[in-house]
Amino acid sequence: MADSSFDVVSKVDKMEADNALNQARKEVEQRYDFKNVGAAIDMSGEKVLIKANTEERAKAVLDVYESKLIKRGISLKSIDAGDPYASGKEYRIEISMKDGIDQEAAKKINKLIRDEGPKGVKSQIQGDELRVTSKSRDDLQATMALLKGADLDVSLQFVNFR
Repeated sequence: MADSSFDVVSKVDKMEADNALNQARKEVEQRYDFKNVGAAIDMSGEKVLIKANTEERAKAVLDVYESKLIKRGISLKSIDAGDPYASGKEYRIEISMKDGIDQEAAKKINKLIRDEGPKGVKSQIQGDELRVTSKSRDDLQATMALLKGADLDVSLQFVNFR
């Protein structure tokens, strides 16, 4: 019998992220505490840019955006929000989306599977994703449960379960 396998990936659904951004933009435009403070949230290239006239307001807009991402099912581990910095008379925060598993995180996941996973499970790094194989589907499901329970710095999804 052939080996069963699945891929471990870290991807962000672009449409859901865009919907969360639009919802956050509408809320920022309508909320009374954001009136006349120059608060705005926009997409600039691949990054999301938050602007406000104080550092606290910029963090409040970030909080609104994060809540919209959570409602849309996007993990906060998949965004990388910088610290607020002054730019002229306003404060800005740049947010970028993490797409794919970087080499360091992939090595950490690989080591976790080798050390704590079931015996017959093998994993290998393929670019920005991991392929996990085993003869037993139960072992693969146990490995998925192990990875879900692990405290990792990346948001993980499991695809191509065969």
